[in-house]
Amino acid sequence: MNRLIPIFVGAIAILAFATLMLVVIPGAQIRDQAPAPGLADYTPQQLAGRQQYINQGCVYCHSQQPRAAGQTLADLSKGWGRAPTSADFAYDRPHQLGTMRTGPDLLNVGARLPSRDWHLTHLYQPRAIFGWSIMPAYPYLFERKKQAAPGDVVVKLPPEYQPQGEVVVARQEALDLAAYLQGLNRTYPAAPAGQAVRDEGYALSKGEQR
Repeated sequence: MNRLIPIFVGAIAILAFATLMLVVIPGAQIRDQAPAPGLADYTPQQLAGRQQYINQGCVYCHSQQPRAAGQTLADLSKGWGRAPTSADFAYDRPHQLGTMRTGPDLLNVGARLPSRDWHLTHLYQPRAIFGWSIMPAYPYLFERKKQAAPGDVVVKLPPEYQPQGEVVVARQEALDLAAYLQGLNRTYPAAPAGQAVRDEGYALSKGEQR
């Protein structure tokens, strides 16, 4: 029994130290991080699409953090863009960095693939674009109709995936998710270390609003 108390206290101390070093201190360092120059806030539709990104579990297969040039298997050569900085995620609460890459990194997918039609087709049936894809399809984000109504966004599909006598129409959830993916673009130059924070302090001293 006497040994259990030191073990318990030691375990709590280790947990508290890890929380301080890995959560509290880093959080305090970037709490007032201003957006990177060139980074626009999400639109209401993109925010709705971001929630769909979370709801559909996209973060379990896709990252949003290209590796830097000095790291193993750097991602710049893949066309995924430069390594991000904390200022690139100023509008992300919570961030969607991800840890898995069953699929490609998506931080700059809006720059690589800006077409809404491409994203809608890919969401409805990934194998309509890449026959080898293992990405799940999301047909419940779409609706099949005999005829499109005014204002409907019809998904473009190859003949083998086109329902006979019907059209596939994107629901609002699919349009929102596509808008979020189109908005993922951090291809502007990275701000120098600390620059975003200094710019924010200057703006606040002048009474400007973010």
